[in-house]
Amino acid sequence: MISAAFGALLGLVAGLGLVLAVVRVRAILRPSLTDRVVPYLRDLPGAGRSAGPVGPSARHTLLALAADRIDRTLGGASSVRRRLDRCGSQASVQDFRVRQVQWGLVGFGLAAALSLTRMAGGVDAVLPAALLSLSGALAGVLACDWRLGVEARDRERRIMTEFPTIAELLALAVAAGEGPVAALERVVRRSNGALADDLRRLLAEIRTGEPVGAAFDRYASRTGLPTVSRFAQAIAVAIERGTPLADVLHAQAADVREVARRELIESAARKEIAMMVPVVFLVLPVTVVFAFYPGLVGLHLSTS
Repeated sequence: MISAAFGALLGLVAGLGLVLAVVRVRAILRPSLTDRVVPYLRDLPGAGRSAGPVGPSARHTLLALAADRIDRTLGGASSVRRRLDRCGSQASVQDFRVRQVQWGLVGFGLAAALSLTRMAGGVDAVLPAALLSLSGALAGVLACDWRLGVEARDRERRIMTEFPTIAELLALAVAAGEGPVAALERVVRRSNGALADDLRRLLAEIRTGEPVGAAFDRYASRTGLPTVSRFAQAIAVAIERGTPLADVLHAQAADVREVARRELIESAARKEIAMMVPVVFLVLPVTVVFAFYPGLVGLHLSTS
């Protein structure tokens, strides 16, 4: 009786989750006011950012309420905001919390399906099944947070890979007589990648009337890379005080290339040690067996 009631409860929760997913997908596919206005305001900073935390129509949905509860329980909104900025995402913290709720529902559904499968196979354990379902929901929420950190680190690696080329091109443009902002516009028009996207967003903020030095200072404060922060601060100082910029950019590009070279050498050294594991524990024992086994067989035959 208890197993049947628990199965009915899990089925009800799974059906509710499917209904919520369908409702959310329909809300996402419906064009919002922001999506209709953004094409005419593409020069504004953060034009792709949603007008509210989740949007007026989704504020009172169960997903939004669950997202608010997760935000109050887990906290760390400033950390999430920094990682979203490092990812180059236009989503708000509330949008990310809604995504965490969706991941948690998926984890709960998978764990509940596994529990039902075990109970159908004859394993009658209600409490472990409930704990497994709750653990699946918690694992989904934490996996979404972990995925955000991975995306932020991957994007930072791409930025560090692109930085020397961008800095060299900008230094060449400045040395040719262009101003820092004009040189930056020329480089951004001919570049693609994560760093170029950040600089393109920075130029959009400057076009909307924000002071150039303040825009670069704000970019230096929100980036998670010290090298890029120094790059933005150097441009801000050069614009405000008229200091030479080409030599500074060349030096920064050379420093980044040197750091990348050292990291490559260290990675090669670690890979060399890791390559010794199959040699020592697999190839060497097989070689020893092939070398000594015929001798052992000969000794056995001679003694017999």
